[in-house]
Amino acid sequence: MLAALVALMLIAYAGVVGYMYVNQRGMQYSASGEVVPLAATLLANAQPVEIASGDGVLAGWYQPPQAGKPLIVYYKGNTGSFTEEHERYEQFVAAGYGFLAFDYRGFPASPGELTQDNILADALAAFDWAEAKGYPIVIWGRSLGSGPSTYVASEREARALLLETPFLSAVGVAAERYPFLPVHWVMHDQYPVNEWIANVSEPVMVAHGTADVTIDVSNGERLYNLVPNKDELWIEPGAGHSDLWARGIWRRAEDFFQRAMAQ
Repeated sequence: MLAALVALMLIAYAGVVGYMYVNQRGMQYSASGEVVPLAATLLANAQPVEIASGDGVLAGWYQPPQAGKPLIVYYKGNTGSFTEEHERYEQFVAAGYGFLAFDYRGFPASPGELTQDNILADALAAFDWAEAKGYPIVIWGRSLGSGPSTYVASEREARALLLETPFLSAVGVAAERYPFLPVHWVMHDQYPVNEWIANVSEPVMVAHGTADVTIDVSNGERLYNLVPNKDELWIEPGAGHSDLWARGIWRRAEDFFQRAMAQ
């Protein structure tokens, strides 16, 4: 009976692992939601753009900066469309900054297969497209976007890298959430930011909140310890995963970008 019980437990465990292996990207990404029309925003001078990447096309919005200001290449998180964050882009352009924001392949505005390899390729394609415009570039990566943004900064030259609620690695977050599962062995999209950050020469700011239950604040703190070119670690008491915009991250980001531009 004991042997039978152990066998049943092993079968059940294997079933759980198998289910998560097959459905892991559906659990890791929330790639659905409304696409807000550009005309429904306050971005009167922005333009829709299409950027070729791999076997697909990335849909995005772009506006050049005013003289003396950089262009922000914005890497979104794992939920919904980039268009939902138009309030941020409106604030960027109100302050004279340019921006490029877009959906990775597999997210609402950009058809295609959603994988880590595709997201990293999309991130490079977007940066290269923006760089060809000839403006100084600063990079902003939020949540999931901390992965591709750090990867891009390790492969390309920008003026600064801002990481908002970043993870040390996606597989590390999964291991914290599912300590009973062999995630290091079965997870496809692991985003080893802790490895990529070693090759980032740009000044780096990390922002996180102590009440973040999606990506624990220790991820931001540990990642900042690995940054070669440290600028600022901002830990906001009581802030959750989506609270930093309302808590003033834009003001701190502007100060950071100005410092980086002055170097």
